[in-house]
Amino acid sequence: MLFTGYSEHSIDAKGRLSVPSKYRTNWDESRDGSAWFALPWPGDTPDETTIRLYTERGFERLADTWEDSLTPDPVEAELQSALFSLAERLELDAQGRLRIPAHQLELTGLSGPVVLVGARSRLEVRSRDEWLARKTDRFQKLNALAARWAATKKD
Repeated sequence: MLFTGYSEHSIDAKGRLSVPSKYRTNWDESRDGSAWFALPWPGDTPDETTIRLYTERGFERLADTWEDSLTPDPVEAELQSALFSLAERLELDAQGRLRIPAHQLELTGLSGPVVLVGARSRLEVRSRDEWLARKTDRFQKLNALAARWAATKKD
């Protein structure tokens, strides 16, 4: 599933977040699975932390990029342990909401007003204030970011 655009929402006192209908209506259970996976992710600053939301099948595809081994590379083993121990499988309730685990909200400091940002194969839950404050800056850096990314692909 391709995620684009952004929308403003709130995380309520019970840790629930509504998934916008523009994403729910494009959901195909045979392609996307029946649930989401939430993964807290650090930013360069505390204001840039996020919770990444993957479709169930999308997260499984990412997980399948690693081969199982009794003796994995130590760095890879540490990364897998950190990443998969923080990830949580979430199901939508009847109102189209996800309950974000308290430990993920604590790690990221996210609460109240947030934005859901389309990021190709995932949604990102970000601080609304930080997102809106840096929106113009992100737009102005698009050319430089695209050039930096292209340079990594030449190697």
